[in-house]
Amino acid sequence: MKSTKTTSSSWNQLPMRRREFLRAGAAALPCMGLPKATGKTGQPGHKPVVNCILLMLVGGPSQLDTWDLKPDAPSQYRGPFRPIRTNVPGMQISEIFPRMARHADKYALLRSVWHDGPSLHDAGHQFMQTGHLFEEALEHPHMGAVVTYLTGGQSVVLPHLIGNTGGLMPHGQSAGFLGSQFEPQLMKKADNRSEPEPVRARYGLNSFGQSCLKACRLVESGTRFVTVNMFETVFRQTTWDIHGAAPFSPISCYRDHVGPMFDAAYSALLEDLSARGLLSTTLVLAMGEFGRTPKINPTGGRDHWPRCSTVVMAGGGIRGGQVYGSSDSLGAEPRDNPVHARNVVATVYRALGVAPDMELEGPEGSLIPLLPPGTRAVADLF
Repeated sequence: MKSTKTTSSSWNQLPMRRREFLRAGAAALPCMGLPKATGKTGQPGHKPVVNCILLMLVGGPSQLDTWDLKPDAPSQYRGPFRPIRTNVPGMQISEIFPRMARHADKYALLRSVWHDGPSLHDAGHQFMQTGHLFEEALEHPHMGAVVTYLTGGQSVVLPHLIGNTGGLMPHGQSAGFLGSQFEPQLMKKADNRSEPEPVRARYGLNSFGQSCLKACRLVESGTRFVTVNMFETVFRQTTWDIHGAAPFSPISCYRDHVGPMFDAAYSALLEDLSARGLLSTTLVLAMGEFGRTPKINPTGGRDHWPRCSTVVMAGGGIRGGQVYGSSDSLGAEPRDNPVHARNVVATVYRALGVAPDMELEGPEGSLIPLLPPGTRAVADLF
């Protein structure tokens, strides 16, 4: 993976605390490579502000049954779904996403994502959304909280926060050490009654679909960061968490329930953002907290697997129609161009104009790295 350098020399100087950053004035923002808080295109000659919609696929989608199928693997690995062609030659995804297949030119697949945290939902939520694990009582901020802290732009979570997923730890969706004043705002209801019924139906008449529709409208009105949690918990409901036995879900739910729900909402979101001229300035990120075990377990499901997963990125400067990285023949480990969870977070920050190597003001005035030193964005995606 190629490293990337920040575009602004300002960040190569001594660390800047937030109060000093704000004192510098809004006029200096374009020169420093940070987005404005308005969510609108900057002055001529400057890059437009990029916003973000994060679709958090709570439960951890199986890479082998969604975007990285292994049809030639032994039967105990390959799963029940067949790959289908997309509108990009040579790029295939699961048959559970027929609408998504028609939009492959708009998104990139990162098939070599991994992290070295515990195989717990909570730990994966933290790593994928903050680039850190909760340790020594220090809770790192969600990406949306960082955007609010730096720019004043609004960050919203809907339709609910992530609830109990078994670990009883933070889920990486708070402002953490930045303080409650930068907390992403919870919007419990996506009331889209003013939308035409065909539009609502195209997204799916369910909580996730309507939340994606609301996310599109929020970004259009200037919201900088919207997080949509697809599910609240993994217990006693149908989710991506396909252990195969109660209180979890069977693999078949990907075909019968979860897959169609995601396919409709995600495709409609890309269609609307593209039609409204917003996709180029809106990063749409779809990811879970980890992948699933390559080998199907004795109950016919797949268990937690942080060693390999697929992340989907569209818009916001990302070149669509590409596959970055690959996994081995069983979908068990990255084979080339491994992308750690913190590199995913760094890539989001790069798209938003935030330097991954900056430091934030922590408790008692301490300086805390936004990401571990040396963390780089995946430059080849842009």
